[in-house]
Amino acid sequence: MSRAALFVLADGRFPAGGHAHSGGAEPAVAEGRITDAASLEAFCRGRLHTAGLVAAALAAAAAAGHDPLELDAAADARTPVPALRTTARRLGRQMMRAARATWPSAELEALAAARPRGAHQPVVLGLAARSAGLGPLDAAAVVAYENVSGPATAAVRLLSLDPFDATAVLARLAHDLDRIAAAATTAAARIAHEGTDALPAASAPLLDITAQQHAAWPVRLFAS
Repeated sequence: MSRAALFVLADGRFPAGGHAHSGGAEPAVAEGRITDAASLEAFCRGRLHTAGLVAAALAAAAAAGHDPLELDAAADARTPVPALRTTARRLGRQMMRAARATWPSAELEALAAARPRGAHQPVVLGLAARSAGLGPLDAAAVVAYENVSGPATAAVRLLSLDPFDATAVLARLAHDLDRIAAAATTAAARIAHEGTDALPAASAPLLDITAQQHAAWPVRLFAS
C-alpha cells in the first residue's frame, strides 16, 4: 500500500468535482445557521456524525471488496431526498472519471458499465481507494474528512471567513474524524455476517430538507 495514494485521493485538488459543492453550507449560511467559526464547527460536527458516518461506512465497505451494486442500493435507501441522490450520483460520475484515469482497474470498469449514470460517490471513492491499494479505514477517513472540509471551504467563500479560522475548525474535529472513520470501518466489517443492514443509517432531516430547497434556487454559488 502506498501512503502517497491516500494523499492524492484526499487532496482537494483531486479532480473529482467536490469544489463545486458546499455540503449544505450554502443554505445554512443563507438561513443564518452558519455565521462564524463556532457555528461552522457545530454544523460540521453534526454533518460528520450523520451523513458523514453513513458515507464513510459505504466507502469502507467498497474498499473492503463488498459488492458495489449492493452498496449503491444501500446508499439509495439511506438518501431519501431526490436532490441529494442526484448530487451523489453526479459526484460519483466525476469521481469515476478521475479514478479510472488515476488507478485503472477491472472493478472500476465493471461499476462504470453497470452504473453509466453514476454510482453514489462514497461507493466509487471506496472502490477507487481499493484500486489504489488502500484499505477500508483509509477510505472511511477520506470520506469523513471531505464531509467537513467541503462545508469549511465553502464557508470561506460564502462568509469571507478567515481561512485560518476554517482550518482551525477542521483541526478541532480531528478526534471526531478518527472516531467516525473507525466506527464506519467496524460497521463495514459486519456486512459479511449481517448484510448491508449492518451499515449505519443516521439521518439529518434538516440537511435533507434544505438540500431539496437549495436545488430549486434560481441563483446559487454552489451546486449543492
